[in-house]
Amino acid sequence: MIVACHQPNYLPWPGFFYKMMACNAFVLMDSCQFPLGRSFINRNRIKTPLSRFLWLTVPVKRKGRSLQNINEAQIDNEIDWQRRHLGALIHFYAKAPYFNEYIDFFRALYGKKWDKLITLNLETINFFKKLLRVDTKLYFLSELGVEGSGSSLLVNVLRRLDADAYLSIYNSRKYIDEALFKKEGIKVRYYNFKPPVYPQLWGEFLYNLSIIDLVLNCGEKAKEIIEGCGKN
Repeated sequence: MIVACHQPNYLPWPGFFYKMMACNAFVLMDSCQFPLGRSFINRNRIKTPLSRFLWLTVPVKRKGRSLQNINEAQIDNEIDWQRRHLGALIHFYAKAPYFNEYIDFFRALYGKKWDKLITLNLETINFFKKLLRVDTKLYFLSELGVEGSGSSLLVNVLRRLDADAYLSIYNSRKYIDEALFKKEGIKVRYYNFKPPVYPQLWGEFLYNLSIIDLVLNCGEKAKEIIEGCGKN
């Protein structure tokens, strides 16, 4: 069984879902520390006119919580972020080919009050997972009952799931202790992901946006587009 691990990002980019498609079990690293700096866990990018991008950021309470885990992060609802995010999608994607097909999901998403960031992120991840027809099973690190850090944590995750292969993007190779995996009889498999080029609004193409951009422009064709961008 092939296992991959990733932080539970907000409105992830297409490469997140390619990774999910390429494994049998996908572990959301929800009990790792929430980054002190900027990250894709609470923000992502969409496209605006003149081939510029806009960050959609979910505000998170940080004061006195520098050591909080991802699954502990609470959304700061004193900031009217939901109206801003929905308004941006409507304003910049109303002319996208599949806007009308999917906008109701986002109206419902942003019409609900969210307390925990992890709950919001999982809602969007599951929506796109279903849309892309991905049948990979999801696990939460917090539910596996394993400990460790770095490669030792990953090895413990794979041992807990009785897996024999770990999947990681090639650029992460320098951070992986391959000898430790080999000692445990686990093969490390690397993949490359070339961000897709597809029909896109607003002039010159922009890479590495949220999957929202791909889905609203290409609909269910997004699955085929994503699958064609990776190489194991």
